[in-house]
Parts: sequence; C-alpha cells; structure tokens
Amino acid sequence: MPVRVLFVVPYPPSLIRVRPYNLIRQLSARGHQVTVATLWTTQQEREEAQALKRHCSEVVSVRLPRQRSAWNCLAALLTQTPLQAVYCWSPVLSDHIARLAPHVDVVHVEHLRGVRYGLQAVRRLAVRQQAAAAGGQRVPVVWDSVDCISYLFQQAVKNSRSRKARLLTRLEAERTRRYEAWLIRQFDRVLVTSQADSQAMHDLAAGLRVPMAGGARSIPVSVLPNGVDLDYFTPSNEPRDAATLVFTGKMSYHANMTAALYLVHEIMPHVWARRPDVRVCLVGKDPPREIRALAQTDQNGMGADERCSPWRGRVIITGTVPDIRPYLRRATLAVAPVPYGAGIQNKVLEAMACGTAVVASPQAASALAICPNRDLVVAAGARPFAHALLALLDDRERRQQLERDGRSYVEAHHHWQTVAADLEAIYQSTQESAAHVHARKNSSHEVIYAST
Repeated sequence: MPVRVLFVVPYPPSLIRVRPYNLIRQLSARGHQVTVATLWTTQQEREEAQALKRHCSEVVSVRLPRQRSAWNCLAALLTQTPLQAVYCWSPVLSDHIARLAPHVDVVHVEHLRGVRYGLQAVRRLAVRQQAAAAGGQRVPVVWDSVDCISYLFQQAVKNSRSRKARLLTRLEAERTRRYEAWLIRQFDRVLVTSQADSQAMHDLAAGLRVPMAGGARSIPVSVLPNGVDLDYFTPSNEPRDAATLVFTGKMSYHANMTAALYLVHEIMPHVWARRPDVRVCLVGKDPPREIRALAQTDQNGMGADERCSPWRGRVIITGTVPDIRPYLRRATLAVAPVPYGAGIQNKVLEAMACGTAVVASPQAASALAICPNRDLVVAAGARPFAHALLALLDDRERRQQLERDGRSYVEAHHHWQTVAADLEAIYQSTQESAAHVHARKNSSHEVIYAST
C-alpha cells in the first residue's frame, strides 16, 4: 500500500549525500508519494534540490544563509543544546513542515542537524491530534540519526591530533551525549546504520529515565544500513594503474583527515621502503592545509612546503572531482585505514561495487557483514596494514579474487532496493504502533531543551 512520506533533510540529497538521495529515489520508484523539505545555501545546492523533483511529488526548498547558521550557533552557546542541532534551523522551513505534516502518513527526519524539525513536528502534530480528539490517526515521526554522533565524538576526542580540536569536540560531545539520550525517547522510531551505533544509542537511553514517546515500552531503535548504487558504481574492463592506492572521502571531515595523515605518515613509509614506486591518491573535496602539504602541489597547483613533503610525486591530492568512479576503477587497491568512526563507511562499499580490492582497518569494516580476507582484507596497525598492501601489490590473482568477492558482497547485502524495502517495513510497523496511541505525552524533561 503506497505511503505518503514527508522527508525532511537539512541539506539537498545528491550523489554526494547518498543515503537520503537513494532512499527518496527508491521509495518513489516503489510507488510511494514522497514530499521533500530541505534547505540550500549555495546555488549548486539550490539546483540539487530542484533536481529532486523528478523523484518526488513535491519539493519545498528554503534558503539558509550562512549568517543564519552562525547566529543559530551563537544563540545556542549558553544553552545545553548541541550546535549541530541548531545549525540548520530555519523558522520558514519549520512552518512549511507544519503545513505539510498533517497530510502525510509518516514524517521522516534526517540527521542531528534536522532533528529540531522533527521535534517541532512531534509537538505540533500532538496539539492537532488533541484538538481533533479521538477521531484522527496520529502521524508518526521517524528520526534517521544515521550515526550515534556522541559515539563518534567520543572517538574523535581520543584520536584528534589537534589540542584545540580535542577541546572543542569534548565540549560538544558532552552536550550531544545528553541530548541524544533524551532525543531517542521523543520519536516513534530512531534509525541508525549499524549495530554498533544501535548499541551506543541504547547505552545512552539507559542512563536517562525519560518516558518513551507515545507510551512505547521499548527503545525504538532500528538498524537501516547504507546501500550503494550498483548501477552507478560498476566494475570496468579498462586496465588499472600500476602500484596505485586510492583513499576517498571529504578530506575536511576529521576522521578522513586523520586517516589520510595516518596512511601517509605511519603506513606508507613501510611500503615505500620496499616499493618506492607506489603512489597514494587522496580523492575528495576540501582538503585542509595539513593534507595539501603531503603533496608537491595542492589542488590549485600551488607549491607546498617541501619540508613538509618528503613524498613529492608519491602523494596526489585531487580536491573536488566531477566523478569518483575513474579513480576507484583505475586504482590497484582501495584503502580505508580509518582509525575511528560511526556507521557504515560508504567509501568501502563504493570501492567494492567498482570491483576494486579493499584493505581496511577494523574500524572501517566493523559495521559490515563481511567475511574477512574473502570480501576484503582487514589489517590493524601500521605495520600489518603495510604488509597487507605489499602482499596484494605482488599478488594479482589474490587481488582479482577480492575484486570478484567484494562486488558479490555488496550485491548481496547493500543494494538500495533492499534497503528501501526494509524502510517500508519499518514505516509499516511504526504506523501500526502509532495507531494504538491517541495522544503523545510530553516529558517533564522537555523543559531542559525548550529552546529546541
């Protein structure tokens, strides 16, 4: 039975923001009526929002000036609300959501940055339900947290190389921990991408005694894994570049930056001692100064400080690229030496889908149902990681086996059609639970986060 979904996402879904983009696309393809409410800041984001119209019945997009985001954060400094939860707040978009929410079957809200819209929807729908007495059906609100952000911050504090970054993360981490623990109990269903994030959410909720939303008796956390577009990320018959490693991701993201620096500083010296011909290609937007300094030239062709670049010619920094697939398909190996993180690493799924053998850290592979050393190689520590790379660089037959089995794994476990079918089932069970509840009772703890 078709479901009317109001999909609230605080940034335009696109090929870069793959989770909401593919969920929206697949839900629409399966016959559901999807209305998207989103924000844009740049002209490119505005165009991405408009491009969603081919997949949706309606797209409501509102401009969010950077000054508004800065003011949101400044106003939240003296509250207990995390900055992430207010960064994307727009009263204009909230009013649009209030208008649309009563006319759908499910409200789906993405990420901590969008959660305030979900809270407003919960409260306004409850008021409307009370005004309608027992006659109407309650509209459930699903919050897709994606990751447990406080769990991610906890790891970032331990692994950050910057003292300033550790201090700022620690301050935000404590706010986020308390806030997420409270949030879990405000929604009809909470989604995360991995069992580790689900366990982290349960641990948070266990430490805060707050009544459950709608009178539920259990913590409503469900795992909805990420998928990969298997029609877009496909293997190629073109020859691969010799002795080339690729690491992909947004380079300004703290976990990716830490991984890239760890790869070049700690792992690669062991590789280059035996194979000085091996090149490392770091592919992704917004590389910060520390990353650009790893190469002879940065993405603008400007010379880097040679004292910081003893690997000149061996490390390539691309910056933003129009299409990541050629880099994955041409590489000898894809690497993911991520020292910490939450959820599923899309970079690993995309490389496997392109038929590229992957060497990953335990942290990068922990959320996957892989068979280690069959679907991908897992290596912990700089020396073991380097040894795994050297062994595979010298063993073409072994690489080809990993290429085949890696592709088979994502076909079996991470097809977006399968993920969308799982989301349908979650919507159905959430609707059934909501049908038995006639009014939502606000917790006395809500006053803590009244500003949200």
